[in-house]
Amino acid sequence: MTAQKLHLDHLVITARTLDEGTQYVADTLGVAPAGGGAHPLMRTHNRLLNLWGGVYLEVIAINPDAEARAASGAAGTEPRPRLFALDEPATHERLANGPYLSHWVARVERPKNLERWQEQYPERLAPVVPLSRGDFTWGLTVPANGAFPAWQGAGDGIVPSLIQWDTPRHPSEVLPETGLALKSLKGFHPQADVAGAQLEWLGVAHLITLCMTADAPSLVAEIETPAGLRTLK
Repeated sequence: MTAQKLHLDHLVITARTLDEGTQYVADTLGVAPAGGGAHPLMRTHNRLLNLWGGVYLEVIAINPDAEARAASGAAGTEPRPRLFALDEPATHERLANGPYLSHWVARVERPKNLERWQEQYPERLAPVVPLSRGDFTWGLTVPANGAFPAWQGAGDGIVPSLIQWDTPRHPSEVLPETGLALKSLKGFHPQADVAGAQLEWLGVAHLITLCMTADAPSLVAEIETPAGLRTLK
């Protein structure tokens, strides 16, 4: 178990396209994500929205330009699976009903070293993959198959990915103020006890309220907006 509690870094909205995800967030919160960029290694791209207090919202989707480049690449080169289960049929099936809150990411602050921590506990933490977008660089825990992090079969977006930023600035520092703030994050999982044990071990249980459910795993975020409380799910 980590002796250091982690911080919430960002929430993840998965969408078929950035425009669909942007519209969902704008319709729900009254403010549209903007900016962002491409993740070359993962063949994805995103748009971002500030949620105050060093937290932001990410809308992520498969980058069709990167997909086209990969399809025309050299024979025998197989791109790695995308992060956040973006290649999984179950994700595509769910996206047919629209964008949704799929995941969350917790931040590991220095001097704790995410790579060293992962090397000490490889059975609990996925490999740390170096990623970049524009001037930002970071390490993110990503299972080799691109699935969500899990512990003893419980994951499905409820157990967070871990991130450590290499650049001195955090994306929230350069995003415009929005008047939005995260009030609460709730997770629902049929194996809430198993997922909860991993959340405790990671040092992130204080960031999310975990509930048992007989339904499929899901996340719900309540956001304070100038127009009142709004819900992302």
